Amino acid sequence: MPQGWIILDKPLGLGSTQAVAAVKRNLREAGYGKKVKVGHGGTLDPLASGILPVALGEATKLTGRMLDASKAYEFTVRFGTETETLDLEGAVIASSDVRPTAAEVEAVLARFTGPIEQVPPAYSALKVDGERAYDLARSGVAVELKARAVTIFELRLLRFDEAEGATLLAKVSKGTYIRSLARDIARGLGSCGTVTMLRRIQAGPFDLSHAISLDKLNEIGKGAPLEQILLPLEVGLDDIPAIDLDPEQARAVRQGRVLTGMPHEDGLYWVRQGVTPVALVELSDHEVRVVRGFNLSDVAE
Repeated sequence: MPQGWIILDKPLGLGSTQAVAAVKRNLREAGYGKKVKVGHGGTLDPLASGILPVALGEATKLTGRMLDASKAYEFTVRFGTETETLDLEGAVIASSDVRPTAAEVEAVLARFTGPIEQVPPAYSALKVDGERAYDLARSGVAVELKARAVTIFELRLLRFDEAEGATLLAKVSKGTYIRSLARDIARGLGSCGTVTMLRRIQAGPFDLSHAISLDKLNEIGKGAPLEQILLPLEVGLDDIPAIDLDPEQARAVRQGRVLTGMPHEDGLYWVRQGVTPVALVELSDHEVRVVRGFNLSDVAE
């Protein structure tokens, strides 16, 4: 069974669930049957494009970690109107004659950099009394979501056009809504705004250099080798350090036993025997405890 990552450069108009279904279909057509576990590491709206990590096999154990990872986006805010969805899908609910200049946009960005509070969009997948906010909003219910703490690690202006608006780069923590960020930037400038372009260019350790097109994915179903597009499981761990284990230590970790006397600082690590990932672990007070183990056949028994 294949183990690892397919990093899809998701095109506009395709939902995350549809993208995962496309991976499953191509795997079936390539002869892998229906037994391969497949999951994605972070929803991307149909009106957004870019990085969608799709995990296969044991890599699916890391999708939760991918959801928690920081991400980077390029997005365009067009000033003058605000829609109910904060993007091009919704109806206009507010308008303004104020059109900020490039210098004004650059000057306001510091206010939205670092730890901030933001109110998520009413049209989001967050749950309110057990129901999705977007379902309530679409049925005409007034949705009030609480502000949440997020961190904007970097925010800068890439391009500015008087007609098209401002194109920005944002590197953000988990839970950040770019549509809300765009709304708040526009309001901070005394105007209102709508996201007209949104592209995810990084998710955790994955960036566009890892990504393949939908056409490249479809070649797998037509007989191209899966190895051409499949990244090893450990690429999803590139942003944390690795610890090498000897065969006895690897055996102990696979059995869920605690390793003691490890001369490393506290923190999250992945452990390997040779080149084979054994587990994602947490090290505290020189003791190693398993967070998620990887059931890979060539780990020493």
